[in-house]
This record gives sequence, structure tokens and C-alpha cells, in this order.
Amino acid sequence: MCIRDRTNIGRAMVGDVIKFRNCRILRGGQVITDNLWVQDGKVIDPEKRFWEAKAERQFAADRVVDCHGLLIAPGYIDIQLNGAFGVDFTCADLTPEQLDTVAAGVLQQGVTSFCPTVVTSSPEVYRRVLPLLGPRKGSAAASGILGVHLEGPFISECKYGAHDKTLIRHPDQGGQSLSAMYGSEFERCAKIVTIAPELPGALDAIAAMSEVGIVASLGHSAADLDVATNGVRHGATLITHLFNAMNPFHHRDPGIVGLLGATDHGAEDGVFFGLIVDGIHCHPASVRMAHKASPAGVVLVTDAMMAMGLSPGEYPLGTMQVEITDRAYIAGTTTLAGSIAKMDSCVRRFREDTGCSIVEALEAASLHPAQVLGVAPQKGTLEFGADADLIFLDDQLNVQACYVGGELAWSEF
Repeated sequence: MCIRDRTNIGRAMVGDVIKFRNCRILRGGQVITDNLWVQDGKVIDPEKRFWEAKAERQFAADRVVDCHGLLIAPGYIDIQLNGAFGVDFTCADLTPEQLDTVAAGVLQQGVTSFCPTVVTSSPEVYRRVLPLLGPRKGSAAASGILGVHLEGPFISECKYGAHDKTLIRHPDQGGQSLSAMYGSEFERCAKIVTIAPELPGALDAIAAMSEVGIVASLGHSAADLDVATNGVRHGATLITHLFNAMNPFHHRDPGIVGLLGATDHGAEDGVFFGLIVDGIHCHPASVRMAHKASPAGVVLVTDAMMAMGLSPGEYPLGTMQVEITDRAYIAGTTTLAGSIAKMDSCVRRFREDTGCSIVEALEAASLHPAQVLGVAPQKGTLEFGADADLIFLDDQLNVQACYVGGELAWSEF
């Protein structure tokens, strides 16, 4: 079985064509039985190649990989990852080597791209870490980075969760508050900003982000539905970890959660929402309800912090200390502080909790986050021309191998 042996796969030469045979492929919202062709890090159309070939040898693949019936899906995209394997992205002393440790480690979970997430911090910390966390291509050694998720400091003092309350600020000057807080690298490096829409200046800040292609995500907020709706009308397209750090659903004032049932917020395709499906942050009934309300809006996130992949103990998250047992708490409290979940387990649990199809489960961790970030169909699909960021799965959705840019990055065997 070729995908089990790195020596048989090797590094693709420029122009080499790889044909993956005896496989199933997630494409166009369905699982089909077909071959997958890859060249120069992209999924290619074999029919086009056939008609352009002047001889059979020009059509034949340079290498053929027998997948033995495995399912090939687009690589997972985690848009909320605070750190892992002992690395905290909010640490002012973050190094490139530490970032590489995480980018390599998450390949085993099928994550081929992610958004490193920085929690509420001081301007000095943002200026130190943002340049390190900016977008970069993935490789056989590391998953790609699609930009930073800035989760704070423009959040509600009432819903600060595991964030340092003393560092919370208001975006009084709208868009100007963003560059003043995050520094000159903000527009180049940032991809998502979590913001509470009820804060002074927040709506103007949301509009300013929308204009430059940065995703405004509503979260850590006590907003009612009217305020949340106004946030969407100003350009917000995402909700940060639905149900967590926001007002609970109430039948007279559903709050931010009510956006899932609203029809008048002006968003053409609805609003996406992050879900931490680790069996701790959301009850299975809540997961089912969210999925039923808006199956196309589900974006699975881990919200994992530096203790993911480590033994129980006490670890930092920004300026806070977190106690790890089978879950993460702010030390000495019962306040949840991120997770220690892995993306592949979140996908399997989501399918178990909701009874959804394999396609729905996989797209919640690939296509939907790519759509949120505006990088589909280049990412999150296996359409012709898409990046060949691939994961190979068995029938239970266990990750067996992972390719980034058409090169084998990790294999179970």
C-alpha cells in the first residue's frame, strides 16, 4: 500500500503527475468512486489531460498510488487554535521553531491549514507575535497558515471567559482602533477578529474589517438579537464558538444564538458559526439543534490551547493559568478555558452527536471554514484547480495519511 511508505512516495518532482487510484473522493457535495489526479500541488482534470495528450505516454501518470479503498477528502481547516504541544500563540516570546512544532503536529489530525489564535493581550504582545503568525504556504513538513484569529481585546467585560479582564478594551475609534491596538502588521497578518458588537465603535470597526477582507466574528458578547443583527448588517459573517461566552438562548430574546433562526439580518447566505464539539463545551442536544437550524453554517473548531497533546497539569493561556484534567479550566475556577480537543475527534463526535452524513461532517471542517475565510474553492474542496491538501480516511473517519500541496506530510503506517 503505497501511501504507507514514504520511500515509495518520495518528493514529487516539478511537473510530475500523481494518480491516486482505488479510492473514494469527496467532491461536489458527494462521495464518488473515481481516481484523483495531482500535479504541481494542484488537483487536475484527467479528461483535459487526456485530450491534450498527443500520445499515451503523455497521458499516463508519473506515479500511481493504490489507496486500497480509502476516502480522500480535503484537509481540515481549524480557524481557532490557541496553541498545542506546549506552545502558546499568545506568548510574547513565541519563536518560529515553536510555531513549526504546532504546524507539524496537527498534520496527524488531518489539519492542513489553520488560523493561529491570539487571546486578549496588550498592544506590545500583538506587535511581537503577529509578524510570526502571518499567512504562509503549507509543505510536507508543516500545515499552512491562513492568517491570525485575534480573539480580543474588543470583547465584553460580562463575557470574558478565560481572557484577562484587565486587558479588555473598547474600539471607540472604529477602524482606527484596530490598527492602534494590533499595529502595522494587522491587515497583512489578521484573518479573523472576534468582537462584541455592543461595544462603542464596534459596528464601525466591523465595517472597516469587512472592507479589507478581514472576517468580523461576533463573540464574547452580551448582545441581544437586534444588536447582533446590526453587526451582521455591518459585515460580520461568523459567530465565535456558538453557545459559549454569550447570553444563553431565551425564547423572548434569543441573543446571538438567534442569528441561526433570523431571516432579516441581510446576510445573503446566512451566518457561519464555530462549534467546539468536544463533548464538554456543547451538549449533544445543542450541537444537534445548531446543525438542524443551519447545516451549511457549521464550522468545527478545536479552540485548543497549549496543553493539547500534553499530560494533565497547569499551563499558561495568555496571562492566565489553566488547569488540565480531562478538560481545561482557569486554575482555581470552573470556567472553561479553551479545549484540548483534536480536530479529527471533533469531526467524529459531530457525526455521532448529530447523525449527519459523512459529507456534512467533513465539510464542516473543510469547505465551511474555507468559505468563511474566502479561500474556497482553492482550499476546502477537491475541485479541479484546488490545492492538493488531502486527507485519507477509513470508514470511521480516522485519519490514515495527510498530503499538503500534493506531498505526503504524514502517514499512520
